[in-house]
Amino acid sequence: MIDVLVVDDDFMVARINRGFVDRVDGFRVVGTANTGEQTLTAVAELRPDLVLLDLYLPDIFGLDVITRLRAAGHDCDVLVISAAREIDAVRGAVRQGVVNYLLKPFDIEDLRVRLEQYAAQRKDVPTEALLGQSDVDRVLARGGVAAVAAPPPKGMSAETADLVARALRGEDGTLSAAECAVLVGISRVSARRYLEYFCETGRAEVSLRYGAAGRPERRYTWLR
Repeated sequence: MIDVLVVDDDFMVARINRGFVDRVDGFRVVGTANTGEQTLTAVAELRPDLVLLDLYLPDIFGLDVITRLRAAGHDCDVLVISAAREIDAVRGAVRQGVVNYLLKPFDIEDLRVRLEQYAAQRKDVPTEALLGQSDVDRVLARGGVAAVAAPPPKGMSAETADLVARALRGEDGTLSAAECAVLVGISRVSARRYLEYFCETGRAEVSLRYGAAGRPERRYTWLR
């Protein structure tokens, strides 16, 4: 079982999210918290594998909670669940190594998909000595790091490429450039450029969706 700590400033929302998690096979909630200080104390006492973390806490901003957890030596994974849509919040979460970022409002299927993805990644990571490059690559993938760390072409930032990659990996199906642009907070043209780059480097693939009229829509899928 994967032990989960649910954190939200609203105790009713925390209760709802707890119910969502308990309905996903392989997960169990070991506690809830409503403030940053409560979260730090709960992690120290309960040692959860995963923290579902709201960012807008009354005493400490969620990203600062992650910083303090790491400083205290806690290696639990963090999945952000927040209404924070600011690009700085998303980028900050990426830098902190969160396993996913789920925007409020959401339904149970949105959370279920991300929890199941997390469970699959966790299961695929070796627990003993690393035997070869493939083992290293799986560990990096679990943390959202590309196995091949070559920098993107000139004019493209590694930070934005990571945001686009995370948005694409977070989709259970396909994603269009327009949808990716909204998720990441960049222009549709920029989103398409990064998506095409991932296709060229073999990390994503593109398919065409035909409508009643006009050009077919290009849909992108991360190659897991």
